[in-house]
Amino acid sequence: MPTRPVSLFLCGDVMLGRGIDQILPYPSAPVLREAHVGDATTYVELAEDVNGPIDRPVDFAWPWGDALRVLDEVAPDARVLNLETSITRSDDFAPGKAVHYRMNPANLPCLAVARPDVCVLANNHVLDFGHRGLAETLDTLSGAGLTAVGAGRDVAGARRPAVVATRGGGRVVVFSFGTASSGIPRRWAATGDRAGVDLLPDLSPVTAAGIVDRVRRVRRPYDVVVASIHWGSNWGYDVCRDQTRFAHDLVEGGVDVVHGHSSHHPRPIEVYRGRLILYGCGDFIDDYEGISGYEEYRDDLRLQYFVSVEPQTGELAGARLVPLQARRMRLRHASRRDCAWLCGTLNRISRGYGARVALEPDRALVLV
Repeated sequence: MPTRPVSLFLCGDVMLGRGIDQILPYPSAPVLREAHVGDATTYVELAEDVNGPIDRPVDFAWPWGDALRVLDEVAPDARVLNLETSITRSDDFAPGKAVHYRMNPANLPCLAVARPDVCVLANNHVLDFGHRGLAETLDTLSGAGLTAVGAGRDVAGARRPAVVATRGGGRVVVFSFGTASSGIPRRWAATGDRAGVDLLPDLSPVTAAGIVDRVRRVRRPYDVVVASIHWGSNWGYDVCRDQTRFAHDLVEGGVDVVHGHSSHHPRPIEVYRGRLILYGCGDFIDDYEGISGYEEYRDDLRLQYFVSVEPQTGELAGARLVPLQARRMRLRHASRRDCAWLCGTLNRISRGYGARVALEPDRALVLV
């Protein structure tokens, strides 16, 4: 029987395509089909205009910056991230999409350097380059020994959970699914004979009950179960009532951690019946540096979520959030002033959910 808490690293969107891909050793062709930008290097130039030149090519660890040292110091049992990028050489731009994210498979070491245990794929960019791009993404991850969840060659593969063995003899079980509210086209849903993502039809109690049934069929004693959900809009702190009810239904049905993402900045935190709900973890790595229009949300500030769960009960044992800042397409430790801003913002937006964080002397935010 495991006797120590299970530790998790969770983060939001890891977007290694477009501008990030362009600064790596093996950039894809930079052509884009966006309304206002036709060349991916434009996003590099925008970042350089704001914070200074980036010596290209950078090494594969560059985008992660200080986050890698923190990961090594904490040494969590499982590392779970939302990989919001197609890893492919395909030129099959998905029709009807305003933005397409692609990373050259030769740049995969940029992902592998973080040693993720689970790459969540049920999001609105994994099929940006069609089914050929998805197939290459799955093959590339598998070939590197990286576990994907939430997308597959059919609905059975898309729904298959990822399982990570922990040092204490237990398991972390991760389910991944997305919703149309995050921008996932309905046609991307996996079926019995079509590759795609595990796309939920809605956030109804019936849909929640279906997920709970899937959890109960695979759960063993002392498992820690994570439900990773790509949902909601890009901007704003409000959480719709359906999301709250759905998260509560999952917790009541046996899910221990709800890992929400899609928003470009953190959203409220809740502890419900002793279980952690992260409604939106915000972006973690992206090429948005230098893009103006949403400065009020400080999307240059990012969070590493380190969560501890008691395997005997599934209850939260603790949560520590490490603030970082994106500069020159690299994560670095945030200043104490920026950490204080994040602390105040999280407390303000989470007040209605009964959660509060405190700023520690080492600039980490601790859930209290």
